[in-house]
Amino acid sequence: MLVNDEDQHSLWPVFADIPAGWRVVHGEASRAACLDYVEKNWTDLRPKSLRDAMAED
Repeated sequence: MLVNDEDQHSLWPVFADIPAGWRVVHGEASRAACLDYVEKNWTDLRPKSLRDAMAED
């Protein structure tokens, strides 16, 4: 499971290189476990920059 600076999440295969701008937040696990992680940790799908801008208003 990867996440970028905008707090967007991505299921990512362990054999593939991690793209620039992304980091691992949940290690190797089953698809179901990864989707459970996403459901619990990515509750606001808006990019972080948008959330921050809206919080300033």
